[in-house]
Amino acid sequence: MKSSAALLIASLLVASEFRLALPGYKYSFPRDHFDHPRFRTEWWYFTGNVRATNGHRFGYELTFFRHALRYDLPPDANIWDIRDGWMAHLALSDIDGKRFRNVERFNRSGSGIAGVDGGRGLIWNGNWQVQWNGQQQRLRGIAPEFSIDLALKPQKAPVIHGANGVSQKSAGVGQASHYISLTRIATRGTITVEGKQYAVEGLSWMDHEFFSHSMDFNGSGWDWFSLQFDDGSELMLYRLRRKDGSIEPFSSGTFIARDGSLRPLRLQDFSLTPGRKWKNYPIEWNVRVPSLGIDVKLTTPLESQELQGASAAAPTYWEGAIDIQGTRKGSGYLEMTGYAPVH
Repeated sequence: MKSSAALLIASLLVASEFRLALPGYKYSFPRDHFDHPRFRTEWWYFTGNVRATNGHRFGYELTFFRHALRYDLPPDANIWDIRDGWMAHLALSDIDGKRFRNVERFNRSGSGIAGVDGGRGLIWNGNWQVQWNGQQQRLRGIAPEFSIDLALKPQKAPVIHGANGVSQKSAGVGQASHYISLTRIATRGTITVEGKQYAVEGLSWMDHEFFSHSMDFNGSGWDWFSLQFDDGSELMLYRLRRKDGSIEPFSSGTFIARDGSLRPLRLQDFSLTPGRKWKNYPIEWNVRVPSLGIDVKLTTPLESQELQGASAAAPTYWEGAIDIQGTRKGSGYLEMTGYAPVH
């Protein structure tokens, strides 16, 4: 087994072929909604809480991951030579039906099975896709037991997290990401479960990050929160956990006011206190941001929202719909990694 120092050196050598996330990056939209091949890792996360016309509640997740296995391909490369590996997750939380369903897939980009085409406004992995039309999106995902077909209309401008264009994750040059969110997206469409179709509407959230080397080797996992309050404001927080049990000082967040103005938050500006657990996952949290008068409790209407990776390349993590009560009310999504046993 390689030592931590050897792993770090190997990682830096690979990452040196790619661009690092550095201060001063100039964002441009719609360009930055699509892929960034000069960066090694990239993901697009869509999550949301929606209700059917009869009140039936669902949560959903559709995510796309790109990871570069090599910086460039030689001129004589054929379509089966791999530059990027593509993974995607599709999940449905049937809140009222008390059931969680999820599927995943892996593909390569060379043969056109998965990829991004900014010219066509398309991100896809097989028949799962995000189609951009101006600033709006259409999400489509088909699985054996369920499918989603949703039209999304952002209500606020893209949010750039962090300072000077980067979201720093730990100490060191380039241990950061370029991190964009659409924090309040009006959502309408259909969800089909075992042949029964529901017309739904609600709110979605999108996260898009790209980077080449963002965390040091002392990290054990993270807790990420996207909270959409009924007063029209939103809150994103993430807490990075270290292997020694401490919290990474670069853990941070962003408060987005109803008018779209931003307030960056440092670790000392908020507190996250875990409560009751399901398996190893704390599924209840108390969140406080004293300077904003935020003191809320997060609970989930469905405990079992764990995505179990089918291989070593696919992590097992908990990501699901949550409810918010306290000084502000609303709903959101919670992601927790690093709690599942390592086999």
